[in-house]
Amino acid sequence: RTAFEEQLFEATQYAAVDGVAHLHFTFSEEHLQLFKESFERVKNRIIRKTKVEVRISYSFQDSSTDTIAVDLKNKPFKNKEGDLVFRPSGHGSLIKNLNDVDADLIFIKNIDNVTVENHIDAVALNKKMLAGRLLQLQHKIFGYLDSIVNDQITQEKLSEMKAFLWKELLIKEIPQTKAGIAEVLNRPIRVCGVVKNTGASGGGPFWVKNKEGQLSLQIVELSQIDISDPKQASIVNGATHFNPVDLVCGTRDFRGEKYNLTHYVDPLACFISDKTVEGTPIKALEAPGLWNGAMAHWNTIFVEVPLLTFSPVKNVNDLLDPSHQPTA
Repeated sequence: RTAFEEQLFEATQYAAVDGVAHLHFTFSEEHLQLFKESFERVKNRIIRKTKVEVRISYSFQDSSTDTIAVDLKNKPFKNKEGDLVFRPSGHGSLIKNLNDVDADLIFIKNIDNVTVENHIDAVALNKKMLAGRLLQLQHKIFGYLDSIVNDQITQEKLSEMKAFLWKELLIKEIPQTKAGIAEVLNRPIRVCGVVKNTGASGGGPFWVKNKEGQLSLQIVELSQIDISDPKQASIVNGATHFNPVDLVCGTRDFRGEKYNLTHYVDPLACFISDKTVEGTPIKALEAPGLWNGAMAHWNTIFVEVPLLTFSPVKNVNDLLDPSHQPTA
């Protein structure tokens, strides 16, 4: 089965409601027809095997978010035809696509994280666990916000809210007013599965201090870190966990209304990456990553999940990994 079909099958195991699982894919628009044809070939097989109907929607990275490429002297780069080169600004621009998704719970993962069928039960169980943790936190948050709006706050309740911010949401600077507490609580929330660090390349969970000196939990990519700084390099080398892009997101507020996710982006969290165009090195400006700066002002919780939930296929040799070998 293709990675695409594996994703469809996996989603039926934890994301179905009333016999229907909704999936949304983002990719380059030129691949749309291939995805549609692949889905037509497998959709009936999925229904027969799982008794779940899969409904798919698609979206594409908005070309208006492309950024201009520059050479190593920071001059606008032109291709062999003399045209300025613009490049997609990275997955962070997909925050607009995510903003258009209408759902109570949204699971986010990379399509190259592929699980073989004999591991699917364990993977589905951990997905449900992450979703359960999010719903547990949301229930408390929504109750607190209802109490604040209805002016039903005692001193005891206020102390309880502050303890919740400190212990459950790991907020390091606790507001002292009802309005301040409400502002912290009334945000999109994400529960992020993380796995023990085994040396895989990519981002991880870190405490980050912003320019005002405020600490918050963030997923940080290696490209955002100045590895030439010995202190920063030491922090990275000592990291115990890795971000496999295993997120569950709650994007509605306590009234059931959708947040405008573009209001919770840190625009300063963009970064410059090294690329090549026609064999020539260039520098590219990338938007704050989707699960990095694009979610900088969300409430964030990290939960350790088993390593078997992370089985990426970045190259053909990854298929030799035991996680991709079916049992006899």
